[in-house]
Amino acid sequence: MNWSSAANKLSTQGRAYVLVTLVGVSGSTPRNSGTKMVISQDDIFDTIGGGHLEHKTIKYARTMLAVGKNYQHLEHFQLASNLGQCCGGNASVLFECFTAVGVNIMLFGAGHVGKALIPILAQLPCHVTWVDSREEQFPTMDTYPNVTKVVSEEPEFEVGSMPENSYFVVMTHNHQMDFEISQAVLKRADFSYLGLIASDTKWRRFKQRYKHRDVDQNQVARMSCPIGLEQVGGKLPIEVAVSVSAEIINKYQAEEQKIVEQKRQVEQVLNQRLNTGSQAVSRKHPSSQQGVNWKELKQLLNAD
Repeated sequence: MNWSSAANKLSTQGRAYVLVTLVGVSGSTPRNSGTKMVISQDDIFDTIGGGHLEHKTIKYARTMLAVGKNYQHLEHFQLASNLGQCCGGNASVLFECFTAVGVNIMLFGAGHVGKALIPILAQLPCHVTWVDSREEQFPTMDTYPNVTKVVSEEPEFEVGSMPENSYFVVMTHNHQMDFEISQAVLKRADFSYLGLIASDTKWRRFKQRYKHRDVDQNQVARMSCPIGLEQVGGKLPIEVAVSVSAEIINKYQAEEQKIVEQKRQVEQVLNQRLNTGSQAVSRKHPSSQQGVNWKELKQLLNAD
């Protein structure tokens, strides 16, 4: 997969990545200016020429991903003196970090409640995959740029296409379909949220069937059923939609607070390492960094 296809796929999936571009080269370099590659936490796509330059670039990009912020950074590399590459030229590398979408949601069902829910979700910081077996049920999608329509005769198989920690909302027109979908999510056991629209009778029957299928009861206990925020009642489609969206907002805001705290801890560790690396480099090479931007991730970029 080339860098442009990879960037499109990662963006569609809501996954974080760094787009790397050689924006300026001089002398002898492995690749020309304008060459790009994409780096995610687990994969790399395309190449800027390999060697120590690409090795450092990948490590730098993945540290940016660990920080988890949308930002750009321009770094200058002297291939001979800094990286020990025999080509001996200079390269300026632009790093553009695109963080993961806050929430990935898969909504099953394009009935009255689904149609009322989509306009609300489309205004939130999320990407929605909207699944139904009936093509004719979907409205015009042009006004929902963060919503992807999927027509599937077996929607339970779409569950596997979502990244971990996704949100699943199950409200199809068919009880058996709801059961198969929810069971598929429960067996993944890596969801952040699973909401099922159901009456008390339907919910009791489903729980019995989960037991008969040996579904982990700890995962069943994580389900939101009845679906929606308890404080927001009502049975009209828009009332249910508001209740469900309120529960989703409440859930992801709580998760965001945890992530903010985790990122703060990561940044503290990185700053400590950077300060340690800066002191070590200044002792060993007091004048080797003149004219070079080493403001961030100094230890990482100078490590083998």
